[in-house]
Amino acid sequence: MSITQFNSKLVDTVELIKISRKGIGINLFEDIVKSSSYTIKEWSKFLHLTERTIQRYKKENRKFEKLQSERIIEIAKLQLKGQEVFGSRTNFDDWMNSKIIALGNIRPIELLDNSFGIDLLMDELGRIEHGILA
Repeated sequence: MSITQFNSKLVDTVELIKISRKGIGINLFEDIVKSSSYTIKEWSKFLHLTERTIQRYKKENRKFEKLQSERIIEIAKLQLKGQEVFGSRTNFDDWMNSKIIALGNIRPIELLDNSFGIDLLMDELGRIEHGILA
């Protein structure tokens, strides 16, 4: 699956369930990494995997397990929504790396290792999109 096909499926929950159950392949993951602003080191923290494990997945052409696949999808959805809300990847990246008072004065990027954190960021993007600033 190409990154374009993957991005088009980010709005279809049923498709995302199928993709996560099947597992994100390493080639698609590499495309997702390239389209994001995060390094492999950061992704390894988000996925609770070592960089070495990700390298081994590449060498063995393995797919990610369901839980890691779900996290990859969640982060990709967040990226897409953030770029839509902020109008550009650069503006979204600036927000992700800024301390946000509404989030307890932490940087949003620090919440990407947890589904609850990603949900919190999606909620915050929704508030920003609708002009509700806390």
